Amino acid sequence: MKNEISSFIIADPSKCVGCRSCELACFTVHNTKNSTGYTVGTITTPVIPRLFLVRDEQFAMPVQCRHCEDAPCAKVRPYNAITIVDGAITIDEDNCIGCKTCIMACPIGAIGLTEKTMKSQLEDLGKNKFAFKEKMIANKCDLCIGIEGGPACAEVCPTKAFRIIREEDLKTNINNKRKQNAINILNVINQ
Repeated sequence: MKNEISSFIIADPSKCVGCRSCELACFTVHNTKNSTGYTVGTITTPVIPRLFLVRDEQFAMPVQCRHCEDAPCAKVRPYNAITIVDGAITIDEDNCIGCKTCIMACPIGAIGLTEKTMKSQLEDLGKNKFAFKEKMIANKCDLCIGIEGGPACAEVCPTKAFRIIREEDLKTNINNKRKQNAINILNVINQ
């Protein structure tokens, strides 16, 4: 079996204008509570994307999971809450206990917490009753696995700031850096 490098998506901060279109697209494709079409004022749940826009006076850039080869978040997760699905590091919401260990382990800050409404069964004098409670679970980019059109953030970005990085992109990048390094050394030797 070929050991393939996981894909990930990255945004170019020189192209990002901080419009938050990526956040809305991410929320829209992952939101299951409002499954019908959206119009202004119809969203009944908090808008919580799986990427995080970082902005200051000089730059804006969405930060999202890099789907690390040796993912620190997956190493520390209890109950198999973080697994690899189709080459993407994903969170199993049913197994996540909200311990926040993955947040502490993530080297780039790509994991956050979100509330999930859980239906739990209560026993009351032999009668089955159900209650709904909020549970905090980990939330991060899953590369829109299983969603037609690929990562929604890249599809909607007006400045095309997003780029999907695949194995061949990494190999090309490494080869270009090696060539440039060889040229730099040659120039120093020839001076």
